[in-house]
Amino acid sequence: MFKRNSTPTETTQPIQAVERITSVLGPGIVWHGAINGSGGVRIEGAFEGEIALRGMLVVGETGRVTCQNVRANTVIVAGAVRGNITTQKLEIRATGRVWGDVVTTAFVTEEGAFLRGQIRMEETVDLDLGPAPDSTPSEAAQAESAAQTPIIVPPPPTPAPIPVEATSATAATFVKKKK
Repeated sequence: MFKRNSTPTETTQPIQAVERITSVLGPGIVWHGAINGSGGVRIEGAFEGEIALRGMLVVGETGRVTCQNVRANTVIVAGAVRGNITTQKLEIRATGRVWGDVVTTAFVTEEGAFLRGQIRMEETVDLDLGPAPDSTPSEAAQAESAAQTPIIVPPPPTPAPIPVEATSATAATFVKKKK
């Protein structure tokens, strides 16, 4: 009566690793420059420059970002972003404000969120981040210098000899009196 379909209708997608925040640009901080690499970044201060991130970018309620093009795997906006966003998943919270065009595969918004720009939904998005590095150059240099540094283990300290006079005096003070 019920027949099992031999070809599955769903496509199974690999389970992605849990994304988490590894760096924070706190409130009151103003940063001009570039953020790129792997990991999660939360911005609560002001940032101006370039963002190319293999991971999650969270712009907190007090965060202000001005970029030509923000590129990250996941972008969550609760503050303000001025610039285009290219991401696999974009979430604009109720307090979030975005001025710029968006290219994404998934889009989530809350009531009260603001977007002035165009949204282009794609099946896949190329973030153009280049190959994933195993480690950053500074991490590789630290690991190499640590590997070349010899480990010197000091010998255990030898106990100081106890003088005979101290032994008999110490023993006499610990004698219990019987009632």
